[in-house]
Amino acid sequence: MGLSVLMAAFLLLPVLTLLGQGLSAEAGQALGTAAVQGALRVSAATTLCSLALILALGTPVSYLLARRRFPGHLLLDALLDLPMVLPPVVAGLALLLTFGRQGWLGAPLELAGVSLAFSPAAVVLAQIFTAAPFYVRAARAGFTAFDPDVEAAARVDGAGRRQVLTRVTLPLALPFLLEGAVLAWARALGEFGATLLFAGSLQGQTRTMPLAIYGALESDLAPALALSALLIVLAFGVLLTLRGLAARRINR
Repeated sequence: MGLSVLMAAFLLLPVLTLLGQGLSAEAGQALGTAAVQGALRVSAATTLCSLALILALGTPVSYLLARRRFPGHLLLDALLDLPMVLPPVVAGLALLLTFGRQGWLGAPLELAGVSLAFSPAAVVLAQIFTAAPFYVRAARAGFTAFDPDVEAAARVDGAGRRQVLTRVTLPLALPFLLEGAVLAWARALGEFGATLLFAGSLQGQTRTMPLAIYGALESDLAPALALSALLIVLAFGVLLTLRGLAARRINR
C-alpha cells in the first residue's frame, strides 16, 4: 500500500504543481497573447488536417491487415508500427531526408514548385507519421473484433459491397475507430521532436503548442505555464473519453 501511494504521489505531484501554476491569473492572461493564440490556431488546424488524412488513409490499411493474409503481411504490420517506437528526432530526420529540399522526394518536388520542409504541410506530415500507427492499431483491432461471417451473411442477403461497409463493418468497428482517432489526435497534438526538426518553429505557421511551450521557456514562463495547463486538461479529457469508449465497448 505504501509503495502504491508513493508511486501515485510521484506521478501526480508534478502534474498538479504544473496545473496549479498554469491556472493562475497571470498565466491565464497569457492565453490572450498573439504568440499563444497563434500556437493554438496552428495546432488546431494541423491536427484536424492530420486526423482527416489518417482516417482516410489508415482505415483501408487497417481493414487490409485485419482481413487479408499476403506475402509480407507481418513485415508491413511491423513497419506500420515502427514510428510508435522511434525517437521523435529520428522520425524528423527521416522526414527531412525524404521530403527536405535535398531529400529523395524533396528535390523532384522542388522542381515542381512544391516545398514541404519548414511549412505547415511539414507539420501535418510529421503528425501523420508519428500518430497514424495509433489509429491503425486500434482500427485493426476493431475489424478483427467481430466474425467476418457477419459480413458474409449481409452479402448473402443481397447487400452490396458499399452497404456491407457502411451498415455492417464500420458500425461494428466504430468504438475501436473512435478510440484510435482520439489517440491519434492526442499524439498529433503533443508532437514535438519530429515537428521541430522537419518543420521548424515559425510563429503563426509551424509553431504548435509544444513548440510554443519550449520557446516560451527562454523568455516568459507565463505562456508556457498556460499552454502546459491547457494540454494537461486536454490530455485528461482524452483519457476520460478513452475510458468511456472502452466501457461502451465492454457493455456492447
